[in-house]
Amino acid sequence: MKEFVISTSKKETAILVGIITSTQNERKTNEYLAELEFLAQTAGAEVVKRFTQRIEHPHPVTYVGSGKLRELAEFVEMRKDTDDEIGMVIFDDELSAKQLRNIEKEIKVKILDRTSLILDIFAMRAQTAHAKVQVELAQYKYMLPRLQRLWTHLERQGGGSGSGSGKGGSVGLRGPGETQLEMDRRIILGRMSLLKEQLSQIDRQKSIQRKNRGRLIRVALVGYTNVGKSTLMNLLAKSEVFAENKLFATLDTTVRKVIIENLPFLLSDTVGFIRKLPTDLVESFKSTLDEVREADLLLHVVDVSHPDFEEQIEVVNKTLADLNCGDKPIMVLFNKVDAFTYTPKDEDDLTPKSRENITLDELKSTWMAKLDDNCIFISARERQNIDTLKDVIYKRVCELHVQKYPYNDFLYPTIDEDEQQ
Repeated sequence: MKEFVISTSKKETAILVGIITSTQNERKTNEYLAELEFLAQTAGAEVVKRFTQRIEHPHPVTYVGSGKLRELAEFVEMRKDTDDEIGMVIFDDELSAKQLRNIEKEIKVKILDRTSLILDIFAMRAQTAHAKVQVELAQYKYMLPRLQRLWTHLERQGGGSGSGSGKGGSVGLRGPGETQLEMDRRIILGRMSLLKEQLSQIDRQKSIQRKNRGRLIRVALVGYTNVGKSTLMNLLAKSEVFAENKLFATLDTTVRKVIIENLPFLLSDTVGFIRKLPTDLVESFKSTLDEVREADLLLHVVDVSHPDFEEQIEVVNKTLADLNCGDKPIMVLFNKVDAFTYTPKDEDDLTPKSRENITLDELKSTWMAKLDDNCIFISARERQNIDTLKDVIYKRVCELHVQKYPYNDFLYPTIDEDEQQ
């Protein structure tokens, strides 16, 4: 599947589009667009401008209003045949087939939405056969309801539905576009069935692997994308898991055997979560997230230096709840304390302090204080407070082991668990 992949030979120039609604204020829209720009950069695009519109709710036909759509088309047209020619327009929400079709009629460049952009990145990041099957299945799920727009150029060649007759067309008047559409639909449905069967077979193999791991406590790193899970994994497991300052650097769950003092346990690094993560993608990657479901302890890694880290925590907690993992023991690891910054307020400023004006010590005394021993502040990159973290993990794993295997005295079977799934 190469339907969505952005070319990496030359950076394509892009503009971003978001909306300000009654449920999403301007500040939040700008935060979402900043994340969308990071996604675009990860996919290999260069963002030159952001557009926003204040609207009650997304327009069902064109997402934005007709005036804003003309403004976007004029901006793209103005840059045509220049060094800064716009190669694509990226919208911050998932677009319906109707919205995509109408936007493309007005703006004559590639149109992507947040979902297809994330699928781009997953397609580029997938390395193993397992991940590639999952991504391909998610791509087909996304493509299936949008197939008709791929054949609009053939609609003029014959009558039938979509021909503009206004009568809906009849079976005997179907043109080549619709015939090809039906063929493509059958091909895609057949391919999806095959991919689902492949995933089921892989799931069975993975399940057998997990059962053969011995009586070891399982610990899983979870968190928003790009919070430093893989860096922490490398530090604790003394391994070389791929870590990069880009979104979704890790797709495949990596499992390592870790020993702290005399206590071995299994540590897994999972795919990062993100706001507005496509439902089809979550569904396709459920087998990868089985490591989270079967974990005895979750280490929720948080980038405390990020201005929206509290919202990221909510996103992860909601995703865990969707996976029926909300009741598992969780420790919160506030990572990247070395990158935490704040701007002191002027003495004359009487407005309440915000995240930007509060020190880390002051932050620790807020709602975080209620977490007690269930949270710790670290820097995986600078190795700050890592020894304390190891002591806490050791204590928690010991407690869990006694609960789960009360008659075992930590004499574990020796297994080689240096595997990547």
